[in-house]
Amino acid sequence: MKSTPPFIQPRDETNLELERNTHPPDWVNPTPTGRYNLVVVGAGTAGLVTAAGAAGLGARVALVERGLMGGDCLNVGCVPSKGTLSAARVAALVRRAGDFGVCVPGEVTVDFAAAMERMRRLRAGISPHDSAQRFRDLGVDVYLGQGVFTGARSLDVEGQTLDFCKAVIATGARAAAPSIPGLDTVAYHTNETLFSLTRLPRRFGVIGAGPIGCEMAQAFARFGSEVVLVEALHGVLPREDPEASESVRDALARDGVRLLCCGRELSVSNAEGGGMRLVVESHGQGYDVVVDELLVAIGRAPNVEGLGLEQAGVGFHAKGVEVNDRLQTTNPAIFAAGDVCSPYQFTHAADFMARIVIQNALFGGRARASALTIPWCTYTSPELAHVGWTAAEAKRRGIEIDTFTQPMSGVDRAILEGETDGMVRVHVRKGTDRIVGATIVAAHAGEMIAELSMAMTCGIGLKRLAGVVHPYPTQTEAVRRVGDLYNRTRLTPRVKALMGKWLAWRRS
Repeated sequence: MKSTPPFIQPRDETNLELERNTHPPDWVNPTPTGRYNLVVVGAGTAGLVTAAGAAGLGARVALVERGLMGGDCLNVGCVPSKGTLSAARVAALVRRAGDFGVCVPGEVTVDFAAAMERMRRLRAGISPHDSAQRFRDLGVDVYLGQGVFTGARSLDVEGQTLDFCKAVIATGARAAAPSIPGLDTVAYHTNETLFSLTRLPRRFGVIGAGPIGCEMAQAFARFGSEVVLVEALHGVLPREDPEASESVRDALARDGVRLLCCGRELSVSNAEGGGMRLVVESHGQGYDVVVDELLVAIGRAPNVEGLGLEQAGVGFHAKGVEVNDRLQTTNPAIFAAGDVCSPYQFTHAADFMARIVIQNALFGGRARASALTIPWCTYTSPELAHVGWTAAEAKRRGIEIDTFTQPMSGVDRAILEGETDGMVRVHVRKGTDRIVGATIVAAHAGEMIAELSMAMTCGIGLKRLAGVVHPYPTQTEAVRRVGDLYNRTRLTPRVKALMGKWLAWRRS
């Protein structure tokens, strides 16, 4: 229980502060007295929201965590990655200073060690919000150690038995390496170890052009590494709108990322003199590349091992714990939330799944996970955000749509900021203004997508969005302009002719 998680490196004061908050070495587990209304296994986003919410409503709650409280998001995911990206974004902006008439003498270089120390310091500063002490102060019994179900309504933690009325499995997921020849012979990184780096690699390799791969490839290129990005499919972000993905691919190329997509026959080995050798075929041409550090950004595996799920009667499979639409497992007394059971592996999805669990587990509610409208964002520059269906998904479902696109190059604020790459694209059911999906590529797409997500959640169509006054000049004005594009389709030749006759009569 008191061992230090291996990925918290280096052992500097910032990481020691993080550990003191999220897994205090001197923590003493409470002694259980009586049955809990709710036992929560896992203190990532889903577990923390469930525990805090339930305790706030008066439930007697136990929270069990074997590693660091805060889960992936705080320790090895959203927080450190965005802290790293922010430094890379500033470096890129300084290099563009001349475009704005601002003179920066000399070559722009990055002190990588200082940038990563800043990230660790900010992460440690955020950690009290997820700390063991804070949750104890909220009235939650916090147990640090491995939780194992011993029956349908009991859990063992470090030799102590916790009896419960209801339980929640919120153990999350972890990075899982794919089957690549030679990968098991080299010292590669996943997101769980990457943010422990203190020295910038001269040559940086990334396998996988999904969100993590693209974000880190661009960041390290902006820091000054020679970056090669390998992807088995065509382009980058292959699950997104193709035109949107193309915008991100172009941005990566401008920052110096070398993309080897449609990769075949990939193998990895140790290189003579140090580093790793990547051998891959891309578009019919063979490549032999040596890198100093390698990030594998493909695949996730649910944390279901060692929990005693069989003893609890909880079904699970390779993709996680089995749940119904109310997030109830095959044991009616046990629910699950977050990455351990969800196809949407995002912090905000885990947050709202936890809210569903509180309603359903404690109060007999019938809230449904399928009712959630979940947006997401890849935080490259430009960002790519999405909610609902893409055009391809609508086609697979047999739903006819109309699509409206506003290029950012036609938005005044984007022009003034020099951020004209991208678009706002909205899909509506054919013949209506009901929004079924949207994609935004823009400098602040992650902020902008919330308006369209709200519209979908609240049943607000494009017609009404066009009537929402947006401050000028803002990039979010592009969303309103998409509404204007829809309204123009309502001005058919017949309607225009009738209006012309009406106005002519008014002039007479």
